[in-house]
Amino acid sequence: MILVTGGTGLVGAHLLYELTNSGLRVKALRRQHSNTDWVKKIFSYYTNRVEELYNQIEWVEGDILDYLSLEEALKGATSIYHCAAIVSFHGDDNDIMLNNNVKGTGNLIDAAIHNGVSRFCHVSSIAALGKTQDGSEITEDTYWTPSKRKSGYSLSKFFSEMEVWRGIEEGLDAVIVNPSIIMGPGNWEIGSPKLFQSIWKGLNYYTKGITGFVDVRDVVKAMIMLMDDQHFANVKTQRFILNAGNLSYQDFFNKIADGLNKPRPRSFASDIKLHIAWRMAKAASFFTGKRPLITRDTVSGSNQKNHYSGEKIKATCGFEYRSLDLSIADIADIFLKDMVMPSPKR
Repeated sequence: MILVTGGTGLVGAHLLYELTNSGLRVKALRRQHSNTDWVKKIFSYYTNRVEELYNQIEWVEGDILDYLSLEEALKGATSIYHCAAIVSFHGDDNDIMLNNNVKGTGNLIDAAIHNGVSRFCHVSSIAALGKTQDGSEITEDTYWTPSKRKSGYSLSKFFSEMEVWRGIEEGLDAVIVNPSIIMGPGNWEIGSPKLFQSIWKGLNYYTKGITGFVDVRDVVKAMIMLMDDQHFANVKTQRFILNAGNLSYQDFFNKIADGLNKPRPRSFASDIKLHIAWRMAKAASFFTGKRPLITRDTVSGSNQKNHYSGEKIKATCGFEYRSLDLSIADIADIFLKDMVMPSPKR
């Protein structure tokens, strides 16, 4: 039996699709008021067997902050895919994000060890990696270093990884994946899918920073491959960057705009403009009572150039990534179809 946390998120829902489509027995941890309609929506992008596959999931009510609920959820489970995490770039969320992501991961690690779970896959992020000083490619050996510029999200992912490494030292067989920016169809109101919506609505600004991108289907495929009988013994106690390629934000936005038949963003957002923009957004939020759409963390590094290497998993397992151009085109097609179809309520 496989347990998946974060099953209603972008990665978790795609993982549930692949696992159920392969006929595997799956439990999925969900909070009491979680909306699982998005899982069905994501299933519908790839199959007509939505209800059949969805009904194969055994939903277990619980919370990674509630250790006793994890003990109950883990009954009969031999493998865990840990996809659950709060993702936020609002400073006000830092404390709750650190508590949830770090403490929750620690609870799950403890419960996994106590229940004799044999395989554990942790979804981390490139945010938990360091940066090179000379502009060379960032690899699994480029270690994170403390800095006042680190976002709360980066801190939470780094310290969550530390919980996994602690579990490994205590005897847990685990593997870690560090995806770059994950592209995929889902809730167009949040996360990376929102970039497609923003360009659809007429985003006019771009930045010249460079970073890595990977298709959510590749993330899921890599996770399943690393956990299978053929590879797990050789990859456990290691981390793997999942990155199909590096693009400038300008090129990425242009490719989305072309896929959606929308105008490309034309105005360059310099660091000075971004600095002014997030400060103005923060000031405006005091009067509107709404959260600013732009924060210091969302614009930090927007013009920095970071190149990530996704070669290790290719060399270790023979993994192959999808073309970024094809991924963007696929997601754009799904987005356009969603524009004429109702989406689940949040």
